[in-house]
Amino acid sequence: MLRRAVEPEGDAAVRLTIAGQPVIALRDESVATAALAAGLQFTRNAQVSGEPRAPYCLMGVCFECLMTIDGQPNRQACLVPVQEGMTVEPQLLGPSLGVSDNG
Repeated sequence: MLRRAVEPEGDAAVRLTIAGQPVIALRDESVATAALAAGLQFTRNAQVSGEPRAPYCLMGVCFECLMTIDGQPNRQACLVPVQEGMTVEPQLLGPSLGVSDNG
């Protein structure tokens, strides 16, 4: 498990909910960092295989950190700063067979 060098307290603390659990994060840190520091082991699952995925690059290149943030799916959690009262959920999609709805 990851550990912060500085624990959030006082004015530097932001309260949010990640995967149904209350979390205290550092102001200005990313949602992905807060999720990892809170012990969340995956942020989404792969659409084709269903395998769990977790943040990798933490700079917006890999798209492994996609989460549903305040009801909006497909948000790159590494690029979104935490905000007071935010609700964050892992993005769980059913496996896809690559078949379109158009037949």
